[in-house]
Amino acid sequence: MVLKKSGAGLAVLGAAMLLGTGTAHADTVPRLQQTEVAPAVGGLTGALGYGVAPVKDLRLDPFAQSSADVLNNGVAVQPDNSGLKPVGTDYVTGPLSDGGGIRDLPAVGPLLGALPG
Repeated sequence: MVLKKSGAGLAVLGAAMLLGTGTAHADTVPRLQQTEVAPAVGGLTGALGYGVAPVKDLRLDPFAQSSADVLNNGVAVQPDNSGLKPVGTDYVTGPLSDGGGIRDLPAVGPLLGALPG
């Protein structure tokens, strides 16, 4: 038995293998369901509450209630007009030197009520 190979036969066989024998067809793309907004927002606010709550109570002054606390020192100014109260830094630094967090600050604390947690 003699086996003969021709260059043209191999070229045709290679082209047939590269092109494939079947025709290509595109699969239909499945339609996605419409997204529900309410559960997505509910999950976001729930997760945000758990992420923000510890930050609100985080102790900002690590030296609070110790002898090395630099926020323990306050400065006050008594106006010349006797009808005005003295203006000092104790109003702002007092909650921090007592070991409080952002929630205890006078101006920022009430604004944090808008955040969940």
